[in-house]
Amino acid sequence: MVTSFWGIVSFVIGVLISTVIIYFATKLFREKEGIKYALITAIIGAIVYSVVYFLLGSGFWAALAAGVIWLLVLRAMYKIGWLKAIVIAIVVWIAAALVGILLPTATGPL
Repeated sequence: MVTSFWGIVSFVIGVLISTVIIYFATKLFREKEGIKYALITAIIGAIVYSVVYFLLGSGFWAALAAGVIWLLVLRAMYKIGWLKAIVIAIVVWIAAALVGILLPTATGPL
């Protein structure tokens, strides 16, 4: 029960952080869509990664497949081309990596 609770909390926090990162990354490239689009994109991205990793397991091919599908989602949500989607995805990936380094990964004294 406690493990499920922390899993849900981690998922929600991850989606919220991803939402903010996607929002600012897309604003950097002058996209007009708001935070709602970023939230939907983050949720779909989390679902895509979960399903792909469930089906393919972890590893290079699963990451590649999930990344390509997420690029398709990004393109569809923001109505942008491949190049812009790739550049935005790279910015999101770098920002997410930095946040992951800067924020504590343990649950700590919550």
